[in-house]
Amino acid sequence: MAANEDQEMELEALRSIYEGDLCFRELSPVSFQYRIGESGDPKAFLIEVSWPETYPQTAPVISMDAFFNNTISSAIKQSILDKLMVEVEANLGTAMTYTLFEYAKDNKEVFMENQPVNTVTSVSNSIATGTPDAPASKKKDKKEQLSKTQKRKLADKTDNKGELPRGWNWVDVIKH
Repeated sequence: MAANEDQEMELEALRSIYEGDLCFRELSPVSFQYRIGESGDPKAFLIEVSWPETYPQTAPVISMDAFFNNTISSAIKQSILDKLMVEVEANLGTAMTYTLFEYAKDNKEVFMENQPVNTVTSVSNSIATGTPDAPASKKKDKKEQLSKTQKRKLADKTDNKGELPRGWNWVDVIKH
């Protein structure tokens, strides 16, 4: 799939703008993902934009089918896509990927105002209270047992505060 000059210029611009941005991901030279919000935020979502061959004269393909968006209701996903398509129609014929990502960032709260927050927190609570933590706590309780002679040697090495004296592990290089 050969990209035209407009696509090449926009690709170069996107790479320079989002260089080092952990929210932006280039899947291919014509497909991009952008995470709106922090990764721990229950109202964060991921937008995927793909360019057809005739982009920017035709609309890009916008998707929210990523696994990251599984906690978002389908009605809210459709609402976000509808609002983004209005923005696409307004910018048809120009490079608009950056504009779409910035529009989504600016309107994140409006997009997600009807999204219930406890969907993600209930999932994290069930993970936090799972059984894998129980064996780990048993391992922490088990202490190393020292014999009487090991305890005596350890006590002889330390001072009255339990600290080792300065130079206890130094090696004598020259013996007189």
